[in-house]
Amino acid sequence: MKRIVHVASGREWRGGQKQTWLLARELQRAGVDQVLVTQKGSELARRAQADGVPVRGVAWTMGLDPRAWWAARSEARHAPAILHAHDGHAVTIARWAAGNAPWIATRRNSSPLRSPENWRGAARVVAISDAVRRQLLDDGIPEGRITLVPSGVDAAEIRAAPHEELRTWAGIPNGGALIVTVAAATKEKGIFDATAAAGRLVAKEHRDLHWVFIGDGPVRQAVASLMEHEGFKGRIHLPGHHPDPARLLRGADLFVMPSLSEGLGTSVLDAMALDLPVVATDAGGLRELLSDGAGVTVPAGDPDALADGVGRMLDDPELRRRSIEGGRRTVERYSVAAMAAGMRSVYDSVSANR
Repeated sequence: MKRIVHVASGREWRGGQKQTWLLARELQRAGVDQVLVTQKGSELARRAQADGVPVRGVAWTMGLDPRAWWAARSEARHAPAILHAHDGHAVTIARWAAGNAPWIATRRNSSPLRSPENWRGAARVVAISDAVRRQLLDDGIPEGRITLVPSGVDAAEIRAAPHEELRTWAGIPNGGALIVTVAAATKEKGIFDATAAAGRLVAKEHRDLHWVFIGDGPVRQAVASLMEHEGFKGRIHLPGHHPDPARLLRGADLFVMPSLSEGLGTSVLDAMALDLPVVATDAGGLRELLSDGAGVTVPAGDPDALADGVGRMLDDPELRRRSIEGGRRTVERYSVAAMAAGMRSVYDSVSANR
């Protein structure tokens, strides 16, 4: 296999960066020759280095930073290489830096590509779910260049991680059902629909609950300000970012993913690994995760349907039991080992064609 040059901006720590780290860690354990080009000092760089992954740290301060291009180009010239772009900016960097080397890209979002032409030169485009694969076809990416390699989680590691008390971390009083959502605070994650659903459950149905949104992003403060003027203040909590949110999930009663757009949803897999019942929208790859009875699926963009789904799950012990059992089956199919094996097959196929 050729040397793998991963290119990932690493300027934030979300699901895509975590998947890049998990993949690089698995490949390192398997003895694959690789290097990760990413932002110097980022959480991604720190975790990869701690696991023995060679890291080329770059002062990557803007999306298309020329220093990232130079580093990727330099690493690709050390030996016969395949460049692997892990995010949108990295696609452009890898495309410019590749020269005669092949490059591949992972697409983690089920929304339409903004610039499909930038992706069409890739030797392979990796889709993390069938929903992403279908959107790539609609974007004009040739079918023969698309490969499905689902994201994965390390269920054993999640279960073995130290538990951190969610109520203490988020400052939530005792009592009431505890609902949790782990997602970036962005519009596409459905945070406004979730707050509307929570408002109905609290203000109209008078349910005793607390709903916690773990994550940061551009609309977090807007949602927090909105809560100041609503009658369910003190029931919705936005404590912000946590580097390992799975450590907080054991204290919850229910996990909810309200996304309007979702490539797959690995935070849902984290919840399933910890035996949490799940309610999620049918956006993107979420429908695939819940297809085996692993939770309640509701239409995306419908706060009333979301509130109904949450209410059903809270009220029905048998439904919760079936969701937990289905989640256990689902997690077994989405392992980091399977993800790494799938990516190695992609690398091998690209090497064989060059």
